[in-house]
Amino acid sequence: MEEKILEMAIIGAGPAGLTAAIYGARGGLDTAVFAGPAAGGQLLMTMDIENFPGFANPISGFDLMTKVLTQAKRLGAQIINENVREIEVSSNLFTIRAGQKDYKTKTIIIATGAQARWLGLPSESKLMGKGISGCATCDGFFYKGKEVAVIGGGDTAAEDALFLTKFATKVYMIHRRDQLRAAFLLQQKIKSNPKIEMIYDHVVEEFLGENKVEGAILKNVKTGDKKTLNASAFFVAIGHTPNTEIFKGKVKLDNEGYVEVNANFETSVEGIYAAGDVCDRIYKQAIVAAGSGCMAAMNAIKHLENK
Repeated sequence: MEEKILEMAIIGAGPAGLTAAIYGARGGLDTAVFAGPAAGGQLLMTMDIENFPGFANPISGFDLMTKVLTQAKRLGAQIINENVREIEVSSNLFTIRAGQKDYKTKTIIIATGAQARWLGLPSESKLMGKGISGCATCDGFFYKGKEVAVIGGGDTAAEDALFLTKFATKVYMIHRRDQLRAAFLLQQKIKSNPKIEMIYDHVVEEFLGENKVEGAILKNVKTGDKKTLNASAFFVAIGHTPNTEIFKGKVKLDNEGYVEVNANFETSVEGIYAAGDVCDRIYKQAIVAAGSGCMAAMNAIKHLENK
């Protein structure tokens, strides 16, 4: 029996991957999504989404991604609930090794996303989505008129703190060092904003609260002294790690591990594209990921038509 060859293989099943699957399937391609154990990506951990177009009322990340997954299946995309172990790049066909099988495909779209870095505290896991967030843009609105805190000292943390001043009455910035690492202009904006209060030389030792965040215990890294900070939300902004381990040496990555793409979302290898947070160092938004998934798929379709 002749081995079936996929026309579009998508690795990752978040907003970028599933949107690419919708466009691939609608474009008449034999399309498969390698989704891992559960399709949905990072959004599965998001309680309420208010900034995805088309929903008058907040929708949970789980419900949103269930709808997108159902749509992709209805249009004919195959969902393979296996993790990809390896890809093999050649000038003709690509090979994807997932589960106990090898799959041949004419194009690949990498949509494996990026994971927010967390502090790794048990209380952080317990209160995730209940006042602890990795996305100020997504969740800042819910804390209008409250006091909140940002953990981190780089550009992302500074930008998050400035953004949160639109809603919060006060924003604390908790940083383990005695000065920020953010760009000079961002530091100047932080210093001149009366709503922002810096807490240098401190780390979060534990978050407080049972069903929602009520505060945190902070520890001074120089003296060991501890104090309690009362805040309604804590935004962890210590960076992201792109999920690109299996692509090292296969496609070109930047110095932080993100897949490098051109304006057409093409990687360094012809026929391999990337979309979503795996190649997005800036926005980290579901709608942006979905849009890039659309563009990557459309360009993959055009690539196949021109072969």
